[in-house]
Amino acid sequence: MGSRRQTAEDHGDGDQSLIGASCGDSGDILDRDPSTPRVIYVLAFLSALGGFLFGYDTGVVSGAMLLLKKEMNLDALWQELLVSSTVGAAAVSALGGGSLNGWLGRKVCIMVASFIFSVGGIILSLSPDKVVLLMGRITVGLGIGIASMTVPVYIAEVSPSHLRGQLVTINTLFITGGQFIASVVDGAFSYMSHDGWRYMLGLSVVPAALQFVGFFFVPESPRWLLQKGRSEEARRVLSQIRGEQDVDEEYNSIRTSIEEEEKEAGGGGLVILRIFRHPPTRRALVVGCGLQMFQQLSGINTVMYYSATILQMAGVRDDKQAIWLTVATSATNFVFTLVGVWLVERVGRRKLTLGSLIGTGLSLALLAVGFSLSAQTSPPVSLHPVDSQNSTCRLYGSCEFCMLDPYCGFCYRENGTRVYDSSCVPVDHETADHAAWGRCSNRTEATSSPIWAYNYCPTSYSWIVLMGLILYLAFFAPGMGPMPWTVNSEIYPLWARSTGNACSAGVNWTFNVLVSLTFLHVAQFLTYYGAFFLYTGLVVLGLLFVMGCLPETQGLQLEDIENLFTGPLCSCGASSSTRRNVHYIRVKGGNHLPSDNESSDVE
Repeated sequence: MGSRRQTAEDHGDGDQSLIGASCGDSGDILDRDPSTPRVIYVLAFLSALGGFLFGYDTGVVSGAMLLLKKEMNLDALWQELLVSSTVGAAAVSALGGGSLNGWLGRKVCIMVASFIFSVGGIILSLSPDKVVLLMGRITVGLGIGIASMTVPVYIAEVSPSHLRGQLVTINTLFITGGQFIASVVDGAFSYMSHDGWRYMLGLSVVPAALQFVGFFFVPESPRWLLQKGRSEEARRVLSQIRGEQDVDEEYNSIRTSIEEEEKEAGGGGLVILRIFRHPPTRRALVVGCGLQMFQQLSGINTVMYYSATILQMAGVRDDKQAIWLTVATSATNFVFTLVGVWLVERVGRRKLTLGSLIGTGLSLALLAVGFSLSAQTSPPVSLHPVDSQNSTCRLYGSCEFCMLDPYCGFCYRENGTRVYDSSCVPVDHETADHAAWGRCSNRTEATSSPIWAYNYCPTSYSWIVLMGLILYLAFFAPGMGPMPWTVNSEIYPLWARSTGNACSAGVNWTFNVLVSLTFLHVAQFLTYYGAFFLYTGLVVLGLLFVMGCLPETQGLQLEDIENLFTGPLCSCGASSSTRRNVHYIRVKGGNHLPSDNESSDVE
């Protein structure tokens, strides 16, 4: 915004405070009002149910997939389709959600999302075959996509500035809470002999219906109302959600900001084209989309979608045990997201994101090392039975290569930790529970029966993989989990906020599709440890991007954040250590540097 840039010539229209900041860490937050009305927390809770649905879906599919691939005989492609179809649909609806937000408003869009999700949950619970199941997953994805880009915007627009970071982060807390609840539900229904997955997938209807009904009683975003010219309604809503606080200053600030933005952005045309023509907003879009891209390229949804499968790959034999171990990983994710909620307004967005990426990269390297050690100690194939089907399984000399072929399994006996009488034979076409022929084709539970290992090898290094998963989530959850959503809800001016968040959410879901659709195939081609070393390298790139490009937005009014993007793109890293953070005060007639009595520079 031209009138808000850090120059002495700028002129303003009202008496209000502006807080300007450089790309580094912000100073003390001024004028915090501790008396926040309870309605703000109620709005944040009802909105964040959209995050819970997002988390529940990503978490529940991990355990459900172990049951579905047996009951419906799903190969790797169908497993990836059922996971990534939801993500792909979410990417499409998130991109379209920007226009929908501008047209219908935040409140209506969240209600539409919860209704679509409810319909999808019903379809999933009643699916007779994998095709209908796929349709249900796509329907659910459409609802998730709209909610994922609308909920953070709504929470940010109704929150006071000193609580905005924490309240937007609560949405991510609900995402991880949904993943934790989903893993417990998976464990509970894994004991059903048949159709347990229907209950796992169908229970998502309950929170979706609760959000849909609850949003009949919440107000629209006052910033959206002002943008649409509904001034009286906007003032009434602002008074309602600020309680006894005087809202004149905030109301005038929002109104003036909207007027200035409309003048400066050219007033008409497609919003995305206006964003590209407006340098500060264009730079903000690059930063927002980059954060969302690296969130997914760091492999988080590979870990969440396939956590039970990853644990099986690491040598955990029993489906139920693998599902219950994912409860530990989901609980870690939830607890450390709570840590992020506590830290975000104390440490700031930038430091929290940098620390998260460093720990995430080290944890992915540990995961890769665990799989590498398992591969190096992989038991050899000692028996080569005559293969009447002439399959490729007879060509493999160790369990590692046998496991990487989705059409083969490892049949063996063990004495303590020693593996003997081992062979690589084709898996049955109907179910992966046993071999197509031979001694592992009709196994019994007797201790003398050979052991059938599909998708894993016997190893003593499973604990390294489990520790890597837990450390990964402990570092990812406080920073790279919530910060891309929090930062994107803050960095765009109001006229571009819906479209900017739609674009960044679309990038998130697009790379989510890319990672989830390719993980099993990448693991087959690069081996499991190769796949995690690849994610480690991508995290290093993300760390360099954040160091250079992400400014600190802590404590700033939404209307003041654009000043952070008036300089060259990705100059934050170079300037954060040398530039001072300077507070600016808006007075009648212009901006000026405050005197020593008004404010102090923050080094």
